[in-house]
Amino acid sequence: MDLLKAMRTLVAVADTGGFSAAARTLGQSPPSVTREIAALEERFGCKLLARTTRQVRLTEAGARYLADARRILAEVSEAEAAVAGVHGELRGPITVTAPAAFGRLHVARRITAFALRHPRIRFTTLFLDRMVNLVDEGVDVALRIAQLPDSSATAIRVGSVRQVLCAAPDYLDRVGPIREPSDLQRVEGIYTAAFQGPWTLIQDGKPSLAKPPARFISNTIDGAHEAARAGIGIVRLLSYQVAGAIAEGSLVPLLQEFEPDPVPVHVVHLEGRNSPMRIRSFIDYLVEELRQEPVLRND
Repeated sequence: MDLLKAMRTLVAVADTGGFSAAARTLGQSPPSVTREIAALEERFGCKLLARTTRQVRLTEAGARYLADARRILAEVSEAEAAVAGVHGELRGPITVTAPAAFGRLHVARRITAFALRHPRIRFTTLFLDRMVNLVDEGVDVALRIAQLPDSSATAIRVGSVRQVLCAAPDYLDRVGPIREPSDLQRVEGIYTAAFQGPWTLIQDGKPSLAKPPARFISNTIDGAHEAARAGIGIVRLLSYQVAGAIAEGSLVPLLQEFEPDPVPVHVVHLEGRNSPMRIRSFIDYLVEELRQEPVLRND
């Protein structure tokens, strides 16, 4: 039995919650995953996993062994890196996901710079406006712009962004000044297909909802952005998405004193300090870079 391979199989089953999902992650067949776990259990003379028709969970012995397996695999990776001289030459694949606009504006150039520094690293990016499952889609590093639920993932906060209402100057010339949340009753809204709900504002310390009638609904952030610049209505976007347009004057921020709390931005990964050196190095670099990004410094 290849003990290291069996350890990796156990880690995959624990991370994915099932034999079939682990097989997909590892590029193996489900029977081969089953055989490797059975061989491990035979070697130690105890059950590492308790299986039911609905789920797979670690036994007490399995949980202890999993922690050791993670540590051993990380140390093996470190040893291989040291022998290969990876302290000067990182190598291997890294898959990164981020929201589409944030990836394009603030992550892609950081990946490019890191890739030029480390030519033996291979990057795959998933810049998508949907929640990518790190385990199912084989993602090493994720940028999340949201309040995060409790999970086993490691999250490093790098800043925050604001929810900004804005409109083109000519649109405001047509509808008049917007000074209070009640003024939104006489305007038209621009929405994205992903979010067409009411806008939350904070007035007198309490949430206040506003939902102007939709004049324009776009399936992309860029489409909503362009519609606002064209003077079609008022849009709510995140501050990093409109920072350039506000700076050049093609969009004007509105009701800033009524904005809700900023939304945190995190770098998220699954394996903590057990991650391979290439991933830890990239995360350290990305965190340092993004913490210096002006559009993320709101608190």
